[in-house]
Amino acid sequence: MQTKLPQDFADSEVGLKADKILRSCVHCGFCLATCPTYQLLGNELDSPRGRIYLIKSALEGESFGGDSIQHLDSCLTCRACETTCPSGVQFASLLDIGRAFVEPKRPLWQKVYRSSIRKLLTSPKLFNSLSPLFRHSAIQTALIAPKTVNSRVLLLTGCVQPSLAPNINHATKNVLAQLDIDVIESPQQQCCGAIDQHLAAEGAALTKIKHNIDHWSALLDDQVDCIISTASGCGVMVKDYAQYFDKDDAYYDRAVQVASKTKDIAEYLLDKDLTELSRTSDKVSVQIPCSLQHGQQLPNVVNQVLTKVGYDISPVKDSHLCCGSAGTYSILQPKLSKQLRNNKVANLTKSNPEVIVTANIGCLMHIQKGTDTPVKHWIELLNN
Repeated sequence: MQTKLPQDFADSEVGLKADKILRSCVHCGFCLATCPTYQLLGNELDSPRGRIYLIKSALEGESFGGDSIQHLDSCLTCRACETTCPSGVQFASLLDIGRAFVEPKRPLWQKVYRSSIRKLLTSPKLFNSLSPLFRHSAIQTALIAPKTVNSRVLLLTGCVQPSLAPNINHATKNVLAQLDIDVIESPQQQCCGAIDQHLAAEGAALTKIKHNIDHWSALLDDQVDCIISTASGCGVMVKDYAQYFDKDDAYYDRAVQVASKTKDIAEYLLDKDLTELSRTSDKVSVQIPCSLQHGQQLPNVVNQVLTKVGYDISPVKDSHLCCGSAGTYSILQPKLSKQLRNNKVANLTKSNPEVIVTANIGCLMHIQKGTDTPVKHWIELLNN
């Protein structure tokens, strides 16, 4: 794709990055077939290719109104297009650039609304005071400790997960304890920065990222072997930390270290001896979050772990499509989000599973609103 970016912007770090991504798109249209919003709306501008054109136009100085902003906002950032793209277009990175560029053009009410949501979700004291109204589940078993300590890991607590579904981190600690792995938990206020980044609050995101790198890299140096995420949305954000720094930035090498040592809990457990965790086979439907299958490129890891311990995994139609949660998307785009959830729930429940499991707190909360079938984080199945 040819570009005509203003010279001052084209010469900047962001401009060079945007230009490279734009030029990598060859207009093939493969992304249309896997884009959830294009499948629903059938509008080229609600596809990755269409949004690339919109961002290109904005960066080149063309007019960019409310309709164009809505087309960008309707994107889930599911990154299914990246999985499909034969040219390796880094769409999510371009979308971040585009959203930051057009953020000042938003109406004031949108800016205030989006900022309020962002601050609510990333402020533990504020969120925890309201979370009992939305809590999904409580801790269900006693906490156990490892008999011996063969390894130690840092568990990312998450912003909202400890309040909405505390049993997830609890179950994770118990499962790891049975494998003689000790756990250090990060404080709840150590948000990964994803919510800020995806709502065009790049400064706030970078502050959180640097704070986390300072703390986590120090732990990696002498206390823990790796970083474990039980929320795939947080996991993909942390694994992408290095992209937010120039290679000559003092934070770059430590960002690479943190990213390379971060693993989803399923990724971490896959090569472990899970004999003691084996379960009687139950019928389970697995929803693989976009942040795991497209963002982290780990589409089968949860199924592999659950199969390894004895669960019967039901096939799910259109498993590559987003459930509609997508961070704050279900709040900001409720109509599209509900349509996507209804489609996902229909496919997940077609085999009449005893339980639906997922790997991300946002997906869990969103899907549960659309079905009476119990929805859990898959790690909870291993702690019964």
